[in-house]
Amino acid sequence: MPASRRVLLVAYYMPPAGGPAVQRILQFVEGLPRHDWQVDVLTVQAGAYPTTDPDLHAIVPPSVTVHRTPALDPYALYARLKGTSTKDALPAGSFDPNAASWIERLARWIRANVFLPDARIGWWPFAVWRGMRLLRTQRYDAVLTSGAPHSVHCIGHTLHRISGTPWVADLHDPWTDIGFYDELPHTDFARRLDAALERSVLQTATRVTTVSPSWQQLFASKGATVGPVVENGFAPADFDALDVSVRRDRFVISHVGSLYANRNPIALWDALAVLRSEGALPNLELQLVGRVAPVVRTALRERGLESCTTVVPFLPHTKALRYMAESALLLLCIEPFRADAGMITSKLYEYLATGRPVVGMGPPDGDAAALLRQHNAGTIIAHTDADTLRSIIAEHHAAWKHGTPVTGASQDALTAHTRPRQAQRMAHVLSAVAS
Repeated sequence: MPASRRVLLVAYYMPPAGGPAVQRILQFVEGLPRHDWQVDVLTVQAGAYPTTDPDLHAIVPPSVTVHRTPALDPYALYARLKGTSTKDALPAGSFDPNAASWIERLARWIRANVFLPDARIGWWPFAVWRGMRLLRTQRYDAVLTSGAPHSVHCIGHTLHRISGTPWVADLHDPWTDIGFYDELPHTDFARRLDAALERSVLQTATRVTTVSPSWQQLFASKGATVGPVVENGFAPADFDALDVSVRRDRFVISHVGSLYANRNPIALWDALAVLRSEGALPNLELQLVGRVAPVVRTALRERGLESCTTVVPFLPHTKALRYMAESALLLLCIEPFRADAGMITSKLYEYLATGRPVVGMGPPDGDAAALLRQHNAGTIIAHTDADTLRSIIAEHHAAWKHGTPVTGASQDALTAHTRPRQAQRMAHVLSAVAS
């Protein structure tokens, strides 16, 4: 029986895009139809994705219609100037402070002052044109935009103002408070314009949702009509068949995801270097799965940790989960920035679902720390506290050495954090605005 209500989901990241951003979109694409919402997706035809994972196509239900449009892509020009591929040219996340060529400085200035709110704004005219055609020819009860990139919310703003269709803006990152914002060389005019775009989106959207309580309060303070927190969550099916034990031949500490320049956990590297010099971690293997900034590699080399570090390039989602599950300890890095208290990276929910303990560096009183405390699954340590990190790692190593590695969260206690439950929350938000 077809769903009685229909939502137009506007999102830049859809398969074959890989990485964390697409996982949230798939959460809605897969989960909303189970709650009486038919989903049509409006996305880009050939996105400038930092990573790809074609296997994710299989998660998109057959009932979901995906509409793809062209887009003007400034990264294509940037790639030609650098003489590299578009994927390799993407300055994702934080900027490397050692990148000082004139091309990179120019690209950063243009990104900060011409392409507002972000470099995906070239998709705006194409998405609006197709979106208006869809809204005029079919009945939609709501529009849902999910991003970053925040350009998708500019698209939602236009569609909402022209059509009057109720609109939910789902921001899974801050806008002018995002972690790398102050690294961008904005002019005063660009900062004011970007803040005005943010304010217009937040104050115009019928409802605004986000991923954590602190960011919910942040957006409310800027005039948004906020809905409930909709977490990133994890897919239980991904873990039902994940029969992987903690490795016994090596004491494995793993970080899965991008280690940008501003996520470089210096105190952790210092703690590991001291423990190694004392002979306390003879079987250490540090696994870094995903993008690793050059400054991180330099820090490891300077501390003699390069020989015990394995860097694994981006992996398909299912394979990355196996790396998590074989680890004795999982590493979480939250970069310091104005709104870091609200940062709950999407991989933290998957860390929890593996049942492995987590040690993190970030705000000890933030939302991620509260989530870990709630499930007795680990702790978040201040960025400069190498002594506490050294003590925690030594305790975990001792337990692992004696054949009783420390456990993390119980999956039975994580039901509230599953993707189906979070999709249900979004369905309730959509139903509220549609009524």
